[in-house]
Order: sequence, then structure tokens, then C-alpha cells
Amino acid sequence: MITRTRGRVSVVIAAAIAAAGTGAVLVGLGPDAKPADAAPRTIVSLTFDDANANQADAVALLNEYDMHGTFFVPSGYVGAPGHLTRQDLEQIAAAGHEIGGHTVTHADLTAISPEEAARQVCHDRAQLTAWGFDVRSFAYPFARVNGTAKDAVANCGYSSGRGLGGLDLERCRSCRNAESLPPADPYLTKAPPQVETGWTLDDLKGVVTRAERRGGWAQLTFHNVCASGCDIAVAPQTLEQFLAWLQQRRDNGTVVRTVGDAIGGPVKPVVEAPPPAVTEPGQNAVVNPGQEEVGPDGTPRCWMRGGYGTNTPLHDAVAEGRGGSIGARVRMSDYVDGDAKWLPSFDLGDCSPTVGEGRQYSLRSWYTSSTVTQFAVYLRDTSGRWHYWTSSPWFGASATFQQAVWTTPEIPEGMNGISFGLNLFSNGTLVTDDVEMYDAEAAPEAAAAAAETPAVSPEVGPAIEPQGQPAAGD
Repeated sequence: MITRTRGRVSVVIAAAIAAAGTGAVLVGLGPDAKPADAAPRTIVSLTFDDANANQADAVALLNEYDMHGTFFVPSGYVGAPGHLTRQDLEQIAAAGHEIGGHTVTHADLTAISPEEAARQVCHDRAQLTAWGFDVRSFAYPFARVNGTAKDAVANCGYSSGRGLGGLDLERCRSCRNAESLPPADPYLTKAPPQVETGWTLDDLKGVVTRAERRGGWAQLTFHNVCASGCDIAVAPQTLEQFLAWLQQRRDNGTVVRTVGDAIGGPVKPVVEAPPPAVTEPGQNAVVNPGQEEVGPDGTPRCWMRGGYGTNTPLHDAVAEGRGGSIGARVRMSDYVDGDAKWLPSFDLGDCSPTVGEGRQYSLRSWYTSSTVTQFAVYLRDTSGRWHYWTSSPWFGASATFQQAVWTTPEIPEGMNGISFGLNLFSNGTLVTDDVEMYDAEAAPEAAAAAAETPAVSPEVGPAIEPQGQPAAGD
């Protein structure tokens, strides 16, 4: 719930005298002052990324100072622990703030296929629009941009895309401290680097005063709003002091506007995203099943580290794989609760297999383990949000590669994607390789008997576990 904690009326006093004829005179205004209806020299946009729940404090402060911000929302995060809910977003929009897009799962658009990029951008905008918001503005997750990303943003109906770091934080003759309006490239608008935890009130003021030297547009990018214990954060007290100071800059021709209002233009029609490919019956739906293809950061392509709880996991690879040169390993120590595992990436279909309502799927993985293991299974709903679903029966410890096989219950209504993996839920070591998934009706013969499938499909959980998604930021 977003509440307004205090009320404050800001009073702006303007004096002007209108005189007849061409000799009109303005009285009581200094040479640098401007009439109330003059076009502003400098526009400041206050933007907030990632839909963090503590941004509710920023909303209350913005309302107090009669300013409107832009909130860039990954729609797949809405309602998840630590994030804003749909009700929060509705209250934010009702107060005059802008809701913008930030992909469904905070995806790095430069690291995925053009098709997946289009799904991430278009589906995010379509979902936010379906929730009742006018969506014109986009911010690139991690501020990573290439031609594919810009094309997706333009083709999905956005009016602008915000980057980071295109403006200087220093004052010099050749420094660029403000974006032009209209911007030269609306799909890569220039902005200062994001506001970091160490920024002071003077740092925030400096972004504005440097932009005021020549005029133009300055976008400030915030993430968490908290006094301590948060990453990429501004303290509420610092933000309030900044807003109080910024309110007084109106006399200098500096105003606060949302990104959408700064850019201008109408809300464009929603564009449908391309659907993910469907795996043919009898074919393995897992991408990079042996984890042989490794990305630049050392993570196997289309795989992510998963886990939650109080424990110390280590995810890496070993040379002693079953079917190739690599096996995916998880080592666990200091176990208290939770688990750790490798999972197909939580995305919109490039890596996570597509599933159909009412269908059952045969999940398979070869493994060695010093302790018992089981499949942990997650489902993606039609809005793009991921949920924990269920877990298989246990499979015993094995010093040599054995195949774990389990057929899921029927996929519940409203779910269209799946991710799964064998996990460690005690101290020990687990190595997996050659992971497979088939439609149960067309699955090839397995090397081992399948574990028992429950007769009744379990309900889908409200969210994934606390650490079940890649870390966000920017």
C-alpha cells in the first residue's frame, strides 16, 4: 500500500504586469527570471527502475512535492517478494506518475536472440497495457544496448529508450551535461550514470545545475529507496532534501516532467510478440542439454544458477561429464535450509521449454551425487512471471552416472513455460549432464524407470524462491 505520509502545499509566487500595446513591461522580475508561462530551459525526469517495493517511499515524497516520476517496470517482477504489486502500480499511475517498460524478466537484450528480445519488450508493454497503463517509455536493463535491442523497442511501440552514462558528471568546456529535446536518437536517449549508493545530495544537485548551464534534459535513475542495507540505493532523507531543493529551481526555468511527457507524442498501439518455437514430439526440448556451449561469463548458454535459503553453494563445471567434456556441478556446504541447482534460464522461450495446458512431460537428467536429489520444477505463466510448482520424489546417491526420470502432473491452466533441475538440499556434491524433456506421449524409452507421478496436480506457488532468478540492476 502506498500512502502519503505528510501534506505540504508548495507555493510558487509569480508577479507580472500586463500593459496594453507593444510596450508591455514585466515588473519585479530579475533579468534571469521567466514568466510563469515561459517554456522551461531545463527538464528533469526522475526515473525509478525495477519496481522495487521500497520505491513506495519515493512515490509518497513525489506526491508531497507535486512532482511526477517515471517507473520502469519489469512486468514479470510485479507482485513478487520485494517488488511492487499491481495495486501499487495502479495507485502510482492514479497519482499522475508514468509506468514504463523494462522487459518482462529484466533481460539483457544484447545477449539474447532478436526473437526473444522482441518477446521481452513487446510482451512487457502488452502486459502493462492490459493492466490499464499508458506505456510510452522504455529503459534498457543493465543499460546494454545494440541494434537488436533498439529495433525491438521501436517495433514494439515505444516512443523512447533510455540508456545510461551518455552524459558527463563533470563540468568542462567539452562536457555534455544534458540531452537535447527532441533527442537525436529517441531510442538511445542520453542520461548520466545511475544514482549509486554513495551519491550525496550535492551529487544529485550537480546533475541539475550542470544541465542548467546550457539547458536541455537530464534523466536521473534511481533503484532502491532505503537508508541502509540495499544495493544501488538513495536514502529517503537525501531524496526528500533533493526534491525540496529541486522544487525551488522552477524560478530558474527548471521543471520536472515524466519521460513520456518530455518526449511527447501519443501512446502507440500494442504490438504482439512473436511466439516461441514449439518442440516437435519426440525431440528433446532442453537447449544446450549437455551444457557444452559456454558463454563469455563462464555460464553455460541458456542455463542459470538457482537456489534459495541459508547455505553456501558453489556452481561450476567439471571435466568428467557423462556425454562430453563438461558436467554441471553444484557443491553445498554450511547447509541449514533451501537448495541449489542449475536451471534452464527463466526467459520467454529462447531457453525455457514451452509447455501446453493439460499436457504431461517426461523430465530426465543423468547425475552423480553424494546424497539424495530431486527435480525442482518451475512454471511460467502467460504474463511472463515465474513460479515454483512442485518437486519430484527423491533419487538416491550414486557414485556413477545414473538417469533420473520423472513424468510431471498435468500442466495447470494459465502456464506456458517450464524450467527444472536436480537439486542439492543438504551438504554434498551433485554433477548433472545430458538433461532432457519430452512430451510424455511421445517420449523415447528411458534408461531408468520413472519415479512415481502424483495423481493430483499440485497448485502453482505464488512466486519463485528468493534466489530463483538472476540478480537485477540498472
